[in-house]
Amino acid sequence: MKKFIIPLMIAAIIVAFYEQVSNTGNVYITVIAIVVFMIGMMQLSAKTPSKNQEKEDKDVE
Repeated sequence: MKKFIIPLMIAAIIVAFYEQVSNTGNVYITVIAIVVFMIGMMQLSAKTPSKNQEKEDKDVE
């Protein structure tokens, strides 16, 4: 899954920057590219364990 998300996020940011720099940049394409990037970031960061996870696990017991 990570092998699919990371290239998709890179492509979305490249498209967003390209649309921003072009003379007739389309705002909708830029917004969609940023949304795709943010969704990818949320999916990648959801797999990162919390810094306080050990404390929460001890409190549950």
